[in-house]
Amino acid sequence: MSLPPEKASELKQIIHQQLLKMDVHGRIREVLAETIREELVPEHQQLSTEDLIKALRQRGIIDDVMKELKFVTDVNETERTSAPKPSTHFVDREPPVLKKTNIDPTRRYLYLQVLGGKAFLEHLQEPEPLPGQICSTFTLCLHFRNQRFRSKPVPCACEPDFQDGFLLEIHKDSLGDGSKMVDATTMLSICDPVHMVLIKTDTFGETTLVASYFLEWRSVLAAENSITNVAVELLGVGTESNVSVGILNIRLEMYPRLNKILSSEITSTQFTLERQKTAEKERLFLVYAKQWWREYLQIRPTHNTRLVKIFAQDENGVNRPVCSYVRPLRAGRLLDTPRQAARFVSVLGHERAPVIGGGGGKQEQWCTLLAFLCRNKGDCEDHANLLCSLLLGFGLEAFVCVGTKAKGVPHTWVMTCGSDGTITFWESLTGHRYIHRPVNPDDPPLVEQPKPLYPYRTIGCIFNHQKFFGNCQPSDAVEVCVFDLHDESKWKPMSGEAIKSVCPPGATTSVPPFPPLCASTIDAAVTSNEIEVQLRILVSEHRKDLGLSTVWDDQLSYLLSPALAAYELERTTGVSAGNEEFQDAVRRAVPDGHTFKGFPIHFVHRNARRAFATCLQSPFCEEIICCRGDQVRLAVRVRVFTYPESACALWIMFACKYRSVL
Repeated sequence: MSLPPEKASELKQIIHQQLLKMDVHGRIREVLAETIREELVPEHQQLSTEDLIKALRQRGIIDDVMKELKFVTDVNETERTSAPKPSTHFVDREPPVLKKTNIDPTRRYLYLQVLGGKAFLEHLQEPEPLPGQICSTFTLCLHFRNQRFRSKPVPCACEPDFQDGFLLEIHKDSLGDGSKMVDATTMLSICDPVHMVLIKTDTFGETTLVASYFLEWRSVLAAENSITNVAVELLGVGTESNVSVGILNIRLEMYPRLNKILSSEITSTQFTLERQKTAEKERLFLVYAKQWWREYLQIRPTHNTRLVKIFAQDENGVNRPVCSYVRPLRAGRLLDTPRQAARFVSVLGHERAPVIGGGGGKQEQWCTLLAFLCRNKGDCEDHANLLCSLLLGFGLEAFVCVGTKAKGVPHTWVMTCGSDGTITFWESLTGHRYIHRPVNPDDPPLVEQPKPLYPYRTIGCIFNHQKFFGNCQPSDAVEVCVFDLHDESKWKPMSGEAIKSVCPPGATTSVPPFPPLCASTIDAAVTSNEIEVQLRILVSEHRKDLGLSTVWDDQLSYLLSPALAAYELERTTGVSAGNEEFQDAVRRAVPDGHTFKGFPIHFVHRNARRAFATCLQSPFCEEIICCRGDQVRLAVRVRVFTYPESACALWIMFACKYRSVL
């Protein structure tokens, strides 16, 4: 924004008068003389402008000037006098006003700046994006002590232009910290790392996990002026966990500055002691797990083929006990019921870990929770771990089950044990629930046995954050399994003390803490409108290619809304409601002698073109979209239901009405 010359000269005059009034020139001369006298060493005979500004800033002179200069804006005035918005839904296209963060002077903060990246060699040939062109982007997600941050998306390049700062509160009341200012020694005992996850989003909105890194921030405690610069080498994930992805330049700064810094020997000794303590706990658990497995195999030789999973690799290729992937997770006010939690987990995308090359082998990768949430998709293990954690948070006795589905395909799902002994299976990929009634193989043939409705075939083990059980019943078929977990002849338990030693809160730095869930940033009404408009264009173009005209019936489109709301309610609660009103409204909207056809479909993404291509694969939907006849009227209704973490359920219903001609 440029000012006219007369305004610019007027502004310069105001600033000049203010500087004279505060005698800033005199104060600058004093600081200059003092700086030359105190800080200029013989080797450096020249004092740069940066040195002088730094000295002025340290003595608070720049802050004093900025406080005195008050620029009055009329933003609030216009807000107060603007006319009230009409009741219809509009979205503000104005850029959001950045608010200053209030810093509590009694708290310690870590200011983490990401000052660009380099050596992202996979993007060496990436062309410069043209202005306005959609391109692939990098986004950096951070988690530290129950706080989450996300960087601005930057175009993918060999040297991505990350320029973001994050103010991390080290001392949190919500984590039980006291109210006094923490010193360096206390902060040295805070072993929570800064978990950084790098996500790539392509031009179609598909996300990929690029890197996951745990930053040790405590080196700043031994840094001069409480400032240190770190070059972080990011490694790939899964099969590429030993391959460098790129380097991030990071600057760490402590606010307020430490009165007394620690020596580097103290910090390095602390890190070494923590590593040794963790390594010893993990070694002892490994020895115990080997002994437990030997005992398990001696019960029955066929146990060797059962899916008993004690360790699993995370995205960085690190082996962790499976119990460490689960812990009680409370969703605050974002989710109200266990069934709503199951619905939320089911609308997160399902994607197997990528494998380079053929062979059809399944690459194992159990993601840490932050990596799963930031990518918004993962494999069945990630879904099951999250659902189990949420159900534990709701106070249920929940376990992750490891077994197989049809054709021996490995699978994980969730099980809850009711206080009355009822066993319920929860399918984390769909949100479906199944009551388990075991078949008794010793019953006479004439006794009618319950027919299982669930898709699970075998079960090898179950676990949560405190318990691990291996299935040692004669058959591992789910339909004959008895879930009496107190009977050690049916379920071989692991020592609770052993599990506690390697899982929180007993574990130290080896297990990443769970991040809190974030509220959705998607505006459901706006997104629904946008997708609906795109679908109308796609349908009209498709019919035009077939030589058909398109006439939309807005009233009929609106009447489809209750049906979509009822479908989502049924998926969440298992209860169907409102169908009678919908049918009655449609009957009234369709005249005698006309035919009505409707086709609802559900997605967990927001890509209109992809959804339309899928719809055309259904003969029922294609029949509606390509409908021919007399007085054909088309309708489409889109409804986006938002959930935490930008997850959403997308319901689309296509419909048509036309005069029946025999």
